[in-house]
Amino acid sequence: MLLENKHVVLAVTGGIAAFKAASITSLLRKQGAEVKCIMTAHATEFITPLTLREISGNPVATSLFGETPEFNVEHISLARWADIVVVAPATANIIGKIANGIADDLVSTVIMATQAPILLVPAMNSNMYANEIVQANLQRLSQYGYLSMEPDSGYLACGIEGKGRMPEPVDIIKEIEFQLSRTTRFTGKKVIVTAGGTREPLDPVRFLGNHSSGRMGFAIAKAAALTGAEVILITGATNLETPRGVSKRIDVTTTREMKDAVDQLYDDCDMVIKAAAVADYRVSCPAKNKIKKTDDRLELKLEKNPDILHSLGERKHKQILVGFAAETTNIVEYGMAKLQKKNLDMLVANDVSVEGAGFRGETNIATLLFADGTQEALPKMDKFELATIIMERAISIWEKRHA
Repeated sequence: MLLENKHVVLAVTGGIAAFKAASITSLLRKQGAEVKCIMTAHATEFITPLTLREISGNPVATSLFGETPEFNVEHISLARWADIVVVAPATANIIGKIANGIADDLVSTVIMATQAPILLVPAMNSNMYANEIVQANLQRLSQYGYLSMEPDSGYLACGIEGKGRMPEPVDIIKEIEFQLSRTTRFTGKKVIVTAGGTREPLDPVRFLGNHSSGRMGFAIAKAAALTGAEVILITGATNLETPRGVSKRIDVTTTREMKDAVDQLYDDCDMVIKAAAVADYRVSCPAKNKIKKTDDRLELKLEKNPDILHSLGERKHKQILVGFAAETTNIVEYGMAKLQKKNLDMLVANDVSVEGAGFRGETNIATLLFADGTQEALPKMDKFELATIIMERAISIWEKRHA
């Protein structure tokens, strides 16, 4: 888990969205983080310190002059302890205080004293959020290096609809994960990741496809974004959300559409990780209308789709090229042949017939094959964990080539 053993100070200020602090704290702990909550006096009018104390498992500080024995000079000890300070909700008042250097309570003083990254999660009436003073304060804080999330739009507690709702706790957790986990190792580089399965139409309502969920490719896109790279995700049909940090997402349907999208971007990229499960064949002449069940048999004439990976290998000049091979027999043998034939730098081979590997599941089992003939067998693991290893190995190849 990305937040395992991370120290999060959650600063809760006086807005109606303060009640969401309980869910944020709970989700952080489930992700392995240690959480210490601090509150303004007004925040305690919306949610009690006792609630956050029970959920976080730590004392909750509400005053600069409290007598909590666990905190030694509270604002200094908390400021040093934090890996990140998250202000949620961040009201117009606290944003104005921070922007103007005011430190007159525990929350504002911790923020002034810490050297950890500070993530502001604004939540307020839409007119307040649109106020030019609030916007100027947020812009000023951004210039100082403060992080900020955009509020959601929707129905607000004040009875109107507009922009100002605090993002959902799960989205705040994703942002915290991203901010605490990203590096600059591949900053300035461009990575193309393909994901999901392609679909070849039979008629307006049917298609040829496969069982790919896109999870492996999306996990790789997330891992790539955490390296600081510019990530372009080209995906077939999936209902997955775009990972935080992905620069651009391109949705395609067919294999040829995916090839066109990759080809347009290939020459300018540094790495391609082709995790998509593309259809090798397509129907020669898809029916213009729905095919009716008039006969006991239906014969389809298929023709071969272009081999995206092979064409990329032929055009490769500076790029690191990583492919996938989903097999059911002779995994390493077939994988090594594919790696050499398609001029790859690395191939991720897996036996999709083995439980815990392959399509749809949350885990995978893979053997990494390299152009120098070496291989690395990996045990069953979460797909994001595998994605992180794939990115690590691919970047190492790039670094050795450009040393």
